[in-house]
Amino acid sequence: MNEGEFTHIVKLRQIMQGPRILEASEEERRALAQRFQITAISKLKAEVNLLVDGTIVTANGRLQADIVQQCAVSGDDFPVHISEALAFRFAPETQAPADDELELDADDCDEIYYSGEGFDLGEAVAQSLGLAIDPFACGPNAEETRKKAGLLDESAAGPFAALAALKK
Repeated sequence: MNEGEFTHIVKLRQIMQGPRILEASEEERRALAQRFQITAISKLKAEVNLLVDGTIVTANGRLQADIVQQCAVSGDDFPVHISEALAFRFAPETQAPADDELELDADDCDEIYYSGEGFDLGEAVAQSLGLAIDPFACGPNAEETRKKAGLLDESAAGPFAALAALKK
């Protein structure tokens, strides 16, 4: 875990009704951009509602981020807006399954185990941002760059393109 990038420790005994709003500072955004190997993060905000049931905490909310990343084709920077639903379930490490394999449905929330009296909600949000960033995103100049380089467009170069060529 990368300590200090976007740390927001939540203590179980201090959880109150209502949403928690986490907003990354300029320094935190810069550190996260470096961690996720993107050009910049100009906004990172999450609104999360926490529901406590004993030592289990369910968190639901939404992540909003404005980032700048490089196009996978042209290498040019371009802006991307990310809006992702958040769903976590924080549970004590003592409740973690004994084996490393865990079957999840698409609707299951991310299970995060903690030790002690609290958990890091900021790190969970940061990890969600990292998963939401498309490492192969194409910017507005991608198609032009492909043509200049003599590359086929994405649909003509995909796995079904070879099958279409065989058909001819």
